[in-house]
Amino acid sequence: MRKSHPVRRVMLATAATVSGVVLLLSLKPSSDPASAAGGAANQPPAQESVQGGAQPAGTGSVTGDAVQTQYGAVQVRLTVADGKITKAEAVQAPKGGESDQKTALSIPKLNQAAVAAQSADIDAVSGATYTSTGYKQSLQSAMDKAKAAGGSGASQDQGSGNSQAARTVTGSVSQTQYGPVQVRITVSGGKITKAEAVQAPKGGESDQKTALSIPKLNQAAVAAGSADIDSVSGATYTSTGYKESLQSALDQAGG
Repeated sequence: MRKSHPVRRVMLATAATVSGVVLLLSLKPSSDPASAAGGAANQPPAQESVQGGAQPAGTGSVTGDAVQTQYGAVQVRLTVADGKITKAEAVQAPKGGESDQKTALSIPKLNQAAVAAQSADIDAVSGATYTSTGYKQSLQSAMDKAKAAGGSGASQDQGSGNSQAARTVTGSVSQTQYGPVQVRITVSGGKITKAEAVQAPKGGESDQKTALSIPKLNQAAVAAGSADIDSVSGATYTSTGYKESLQSALDQAGG
């Protein structure tokens, strides 16, 4: 038998050692990109911003026109949310003397009625007819403004015409025995939302008759939506001139 050569034994041992090292390296775990990605995916997703669109359409406050009554001005402010009236309040109301008591009695009831009805079609409060009438006119004005701004659907049954922008028209001057009468109206959605006399008889006894009749005629014009209104007793000439100028304004506004 031949003896093994020492050099050959060294070479074989070295080769075995190298093979073992290579095998150990091949078995060592390495970082797995897929595992890292999976770990990131398991984390909770970041919350999305809810600011865009969080505010419902038709939200905000709108103030109606101030309506002059025999006892003082009435003006209503509405808070509208998601197309519905959520709050109604009078920012102006008759005050002083007996008016304080009537205002304290009527305004809370009118505010509640406006929210409940979601319209200006509400009952007048007994004993506060003038305040109630002025309240309803200002309430309707506020609703018209809200609709014109595209913010309110509080009165869905009134037709698409109410989305038209409000405009003001002044009628022709009507000469009466005691002086000229001229009426200006604000029209929104085909309805009169405000009526006022820019000219009326004045001086002496006419001042008293004008102060008595014009507020009533203004209210009647808005309520009727036409010139077919009753004359005020004791102010026949002023009433006739008012209705003539009112009809003229309506004709200019398209009837």
